Amino acid sequence: MRALIEQRLAGRQPLDTSRERMLANVVGEVSVELLALMDQSTRQAAVLLGLIERPDGLRVLFTERATHLTHHPGQISFPGGRLADTGESPVDAALREAWEEVSLDPRDVAVAGCLDLHATGTGFSVTPVVGFIPGSFQPQADPSEVSETFEVPLAFVLDGANFEVSYRQRFGSRFRVYELNYGGHRIWGATASMLVTFRDTICEDGSIG
Repeated sequence: MRALIEQRLAGRQPLDTSRERMLANVVGEVSVELLALMDQSTRQAAVLLGLIERPDGLRVLFTERATHLTHHPGQISFPGGRLADTGESPVDAALREAWEEVSLDPRDVAVAGCLDLHATGTGFSVTPVVGFIPGSFQPQADPSEVSETFEVPLAFVLDGANFEVSYRQRFGSRFRVYELNYGGHRIWGATASMLVTFRDTICEDGSIG
């Protein structure tokens, strides 16, 4: 599986398809409020979609954000955050944030590539960075940012039957949203959307469910 992922991502330039993706998930009328939101400038961020090479197979690393954070408190996410104002690249930002949040040494991550950008309702444009992590890694969560970490088998993530589809009213429009439940953890929102993009990029059938 690692060889396949590396093959699909090698040399791939991430595209800013966040606007098209957001509109594709609107069911019915696109509101004026939503159009105005998409026309606003966004802040650049990056996350690490980390694949840990455990003895029983690849596992995806997740964090649960601390409840006191301003953006997405208590939600399930990947390690990550905004790019530094110094011209930091998405890859460097994702690795830096993973070091700060779960003590993952950037030197231990073999970056495979990046997925297309995702927009969030809080004004961020996020680049998911996919990287492989040695099986010896044991996350150490920084309590100021992360309340806990957990892992989900990659095989579970790649099985479209495990994704549920629901609908949510936001910004005056009705959205189709994806959700993945594992071990008592509810993965939804931008994180679930990134998993769908990852699966569609890696899997030949390009479907989710």
